[in-house]
Amino acid sequence: MKKWIPIIIILGLVLLAGAWFASVNNKLVPMEENVASQWANVESSYQRRADLIPNIVNTAKGYAEFEQETLVQVTEARSKATSIQIDPTNITPQQLEQFQQAQSGLTSALSRLLAVFERYPDLKANENFKELINELERTENRINVERNRYNEVARDFNSEIRLFPTNMAAGILGFDAKAYYEAEEGSENAPDVEFDFGEE
Repeated sequence: MKKWIPIIIILGLVLLAGAWFASVNNKLVPMEENVASQWANVESSYQRRADLIPNIVNTAKGYAEFEQETLVQVTEARSKATSIQIDPTNITPQQLEQFQQAQSGLTSALSRLLAVFERYPDLKANENFKELINELERTENRINVERNRYNEVARDFNSEIRLFPTNMAAGILGFDAKAYYEAEEGSENAPDVEFDFGEE
């Protein structure tokens, strides 16, 4: 019987280790899915913005004298921004930076477009246009909310996989830290864009 004791102890330790790894895995998988789900919400908000742009551009095209070059720049920036896809299960800082740069290009083009609108009183007075711009503002706010929520769930996940003893299993199980959505350099300065539609 004594010769079986070491084998029983080893088997017991293996079973305990297996149960612990399973427990860690079962805790981290839902957290990682939460990060992926929240990233999908970020992308959905950006997609909503991209979907509004054709309507804004088409409304502006109705005004013959409106600068076509500005409309082309917005359309091209939209195309570039919607072409960047990120795998939510493997969000790297490089992918996030590329995504953010494309979205920033679109934001910049939209800012120029809105600045140009100020020179067209008839367009600014157009009810359809005003509603589109209001919807764009609401969407921009939603984007900010979703990015912040993404960072919160990414922080929770990243903290969990770094805590001892979870960190010992996380690497073996293939759980890697998620990148954060960070503000761009200079973003603390507000853009010089006004949403003044004038008096009706």
